[in-house]
Amino acid sequence: MAERRPTQLELLHELEPVVEENLERHLKVAKEWMPHQYIPWSEGRDFDGPLGGEAWSPEQSRITEVGRTALVVNLLTEDNLPSYHHEIAKVFGRDGAWGTWVHRWTAEEGRHGIAIRDYLLATRAVDPDALERTRMIHMGQGFETKQDEDMLRSVAYVSFQELATRISHRNTGRFTEDPLCDQLLARISTDENLHMVFYRNLLAAAFEISPSQTMRAVTEVVKGFEMPGSTIEDFGRKSLQIALAGIYDLRIHHDDVISPVLRAWGVWDIEGLDADGEAAREELAAFMAKTDATATRFEEKRDRLKARILATEQPDPTAPAAGKAAPERDAVSTDAG
Repeated sequence: MAERRPTQLELLHELEPVVEENLERHLKVAKEWMPHQYIPWSEGRDFDGPLGGEAWSPEQSRITEVGRTALVVNLLTEDNLPSYHHEIAKVFGRDGAWGTWVHRWTAEEGRHGIAIRDYLLATRAVDPDALERTRMIHMGQGFETKQDEDMLRSVAYVSFQELATRISHRNTGRFTEDPLCDQLLARISTDENLHMVFYRNLLAAAFEISPSQTMRAVTEVVKGFEMPGSTIEDFGRKSLQIALAGIYDLRIHHDDVISPVLRAWGVWDIEGLDADGEAAREELAAFMAKTDATATRFEEKRDRLKARILATEQPDPTAPAAGKAAPERDAVSTDAG
């Protein structure tokens, strides 16, 4: 017997009790936190301009070069929140439990960009003029989902994207080598994880309502997945630098984002799929295997690159002692540009 495939409106209606249940759960477990409490305001001072302060220069930043790159990418991604709100409001609507969630999610996400920017400016971690110009360009492009207002694909996408963002923030904090930044991004990551759980639970319920339809949606999202920050200017070079450092790469994407969410949904064990559902699952398995192989090749190339760089930095025992030690280099950022 062919599987019943609900319309978008039917899915929204059938999943609303699940939204309401998970919204209630979220509000119980989400702890209030104040972004301003995580910012070292005492380090702040006036910049050049109308206030006649001190202009920014690179030596004022205490974080690593790759840490700066990742922080800017993460912040610019958060900055496009108005577009994200617009996109999910179009799909989920503004009424009932769906609408309540849309506004709650937006409010929680809003503090992430506020806090990261406050940290960057108070600690003079990045060039504030360059950051603002890049923000204007990035937000001027907006963001438009590739899910074609398909509710199942939208929920599948954010299930993966929220987890990816959580891991990106968490790893960025560690790579900055600044305990204060690490603490802030760890707190932001907690929000992102709760958001992921909310969306993951919704799609689990969708699998019970229409398994084949949901399987197809998941497969298409996994195959075409891009982070919302992919439209950032010079994103290709920045993402390569981030990947070479190990902050977020294809191995992390495969092992720590896509695979655990798929396991949580039990996609490999779902029974009763129709022909398209089975075909979608086979496509998904093949794509995951291909991604795993590609991730392994990237890791091997990265290891060879690091070995070559390390070898060039080793002192020659037969050479006369130099009068001055060479400055330490960030191996990743030096070769990723």
